[in-house]
Amino acid sequence: MTAALPVTFDDVRAAAVRLRGVVHRTPVLTSRTLNARVGAEVFIKCENFQRAGAFKLRGAYNAAAQLPPEQLAKGIAAYSSGNHAQATALAARELGTSAVILMPEDAPQSKTEATAGYGAEIVTYDRYTQDRAALGEALAAERGLALIPPYDHPHVIAGQGTAALELLEETGELDTLIAPVGGGGLIAGSAITAKTLHPAITVVGVEPSTGDDTKRSLEAGERVTIPVPRTLADGQAISTPGEITFAINQQLVDGIALVDDDEIRDAMRYAFERLKIVLEPSGATALAALLAGHIGGRGGRIGIIASGGNINTQRFTDVING
Repeated sequence: MTAALPVTFDDVRAAAVRLRGVVHRTPVLTSRTLNARVGAEVFIKCENFQRAGAFKLRGAYNAAAQLPPEQLAKGIAAYSSGNHAQATALAARELGTSAVILMPEDAPQSKTEATAGYGAEIVTYDRYTQDRAALGEALAAERGLALIPPYDHPHVIAGQGTAALELLEETGELDTLIAPVGGGGLIAGSAITAKTLHPAITVVGVEPSTGDDTKRSLEAGERVTIPVPRTLADGQAISTPGEITFAINQQLVDGIALVDDDEIRDAMRYAFERLKIVLEPSGATALAALLAGHIGGRGGRIGIIASGGNINTQRFTDVING
């Protein structure tokens, strides 16, 4: 099934071995209250408990660890609104090298501070007027650094797929797997894993309604570019899908659901009050789609990837209070 794809299930399994002892095998949460509300058996993969607070360390470390020693010694670079920034900084520290991270000026303060706390140098840009990929490539070339993009890289995608691998190892076969979509790396790795292990599974991605570039692209049959979205889900504020991720998702993803800011708030509030976990907006979009009734009917076994929990107290309070 995946022979023609740029990333295979063997790549995901190799990444899982490489990540052993580096990333947390995060817990899978169940809730009778949630099951009763949605009429299904739900399993939540809690990547908010991952090191650096999100799934991103999986891909960043998997990519950085495969660099030639002489390149790794020169350092690595990345561009990110926050979670990949933190993950790359932590990966660099784990591997004994340095990191320079390009971050938007309006990135959440908690994410900027955490990235610096892992030892990275931060360079800022305006996400609404500047091209972060072009800036990142120029920065890496100028300093001789290896650029690890946040999603459009085979080793990053393979690393992200290990979250779904762990989930399915614990739950067994699922009817539906739901994951958030930004640039598409997590859903691509998840789809490769899920469709290989259980070909009949339905894989659904979730985007913020103002950032529906992947949904539009899948409907058009080609990558579509939209204005940089303004959304609570800063980790999903992407204007176009990745080239590699789109090629995978076009083949393997069964659909994209959209959630608005109010639905994201409701999911964050529900996760906090009923599930006793803290999710950032991007980390709550998959749960939001399920709670809002945008995915699935009654019955079945559903897996959700709660992708991250990087949010400080003030912003969390501001967001859920609307």
